[in-house]
Amino acid sequence: MIVGDLLHLDDLDIRLAWGTPELLARQITGVTSTDLQDPARYLQPGELVLTGLVWWQPEDGSAALRFATALRSARVAALMAGEGTHGAVPASLAEACRTHGIPLLAVPSGTSFRAVTDRVYLRLWGGLQAGVPDAAAIPEAARRELAGLIHSGAQAAEVLAHAVSRLGVPECSVSTTGGRVIAEPPAAAAEVPAGRVAGTGSGTGSALPVGPQENSPFDGWLLHGGPAAEGADTPMLRGLADLLAPLAARAHAEAAARRQAAGRLLGLLAVDGPADLAEALAACGLPAEGPLVTVAARIDGGPDDWAAYALAEALHPLGVPFAAGTDPAGRTAALVAAPAARVAERLRRARSALQARLTGRRSLRAGVGPASPAAAGPLRAALVQARYVLAGAAGPIGSTAELDSLAGLLRGIPPEVTAAFHSRLLAPLAAHDGENAVSLLGTLTVFLDHDGSWARTAESLHIHVNTVHYRIRRIEELTGRNLARLQDRLDLRAALLCAPAGR
Repeated sequence: MIVGDLLHLDDLDIRLAWGTPELLARQITGVTSTDLQDPARYLQPGELVLTGLVWWQPEDGSAALRFATALRSARVAALMAGEGTHGAVPASLAEACRTHGIPLLAVPSGTSFRAVTDRVYLRLWGGLQAGVPDAAAIPEAARRELAGLIHSGAQAAEVLAHAVSRLGVPECSVSTTGGRVIAEPPAAAAEVPAGRVAGTGSGTGSALPVGPQENSPFDGWLLHGGPAAEGADTPMLRGLADLLAPLAARAHAEAAARRQAAGRLLGLLAVDGPADLAEALAACGLPAEGPLVTVAARIDGGPDDWAAYALAEALHPLGVPFAAGTDPAGRTAALVAAPAARVAERLRRARSALQARLTGRRSLRAGVGPASPAAAGPLRAALVQARYVLAGAAGPIGSTAELDSLAGLLRGIPPEVTAAFHSRLLAPLAAHDGENAVSLLGTLTVFLDHDGSWARTAESLHIHVNTVHYRIRRIEELTGRNLARLQDRLDLRAALLCAPAGR
């Protein structure tokens, strides 16, 4: 498919804002929807880029040129700009596209990006199928029926059920690469809750990629053929995977739009001060009053945005509204309309399958904050708590519900700070222990573990109680603290808990 074909798609009313015949002859390899100011790292050469122009503001005279520069660096095929946000394609954008040689097409407010994406992928993947030998395994009549279902907006489960019925392919299922089941045979679906992890039922045979496989390890689609679909049926499965590709492209575009909406909401929460969240909450499908549970996440050793893909995969099976994205500072978070305990449990159950998709030393971690009203101040405070838990959780998935001890509270403090506090209070004892056989640090630990009981400390250390008195006086002399005072006991207990790992 070439760029010029877009101007002839029935009923979409796409118009040319700027472009030359030579540029309109460019080949299209895929579709990406974005409203980022600089989307270059998410784009592939030859893609058609759709934007709602949310990023464009009249007072920013260089915004259009920066956006066009990013598209040129990614070597995209063309730009389609929606007129719904500003009423028309800005003249500055047309000029920027002219400068960088990017054909620009205008999408009227009455035409949805989903309709554009579906039509493009129907044409794009249909053309690919014509050149694929395995496509001949799908009868032409069945291909037309399935394409018609996809064009009418049918969901993956309906299309797959129709394909299985028409083609006689048994036990097919479709999942994301993250393991979430998208569609499966009716019998399996009746027995297993929606959103289960692939591989626990049918679909144990071959797995074929469906549609474009993105950079994230979690959001591509796979077609599982099952044991009965091996061998002679493999060409038919490959043809079916090609036919299902527009659905995968549609799902990818919708997921990208949801992440962008979530990113805008998180951007509002990243800035101090009052903020009207009503429009941003509505764009994410979140309840205006709440309560909402905050989740902070990251993938150690992985790109910032991967964690947003992983959160979406983990939270989908809850069946509740949620928004997962990355704020302007690159921090991933989610807001979920479900109880905190349920969210934490879902993340713990989903993590093993998601972690299995990561290579090397990459590790998925998350912190679950408390429930909060859907207002800027409370949500910011809840996000701070979620990020604190993320920084200091003992395991890969933590929750503020677990912050019920001094040890749990201290884990969220940066190790450089805790190590300095430990040294500041206990360095004299460490120096003493390095030169003597008697451990004052050990004595202090046992004394505090036994709530300051001289007798129980002596019994635990197998020494006379007078020896305990002597050692405690020596500890007080070296630290300048009085262990008869609760405040000093708390300080020394905290210092012991702040010992660097391995000590």
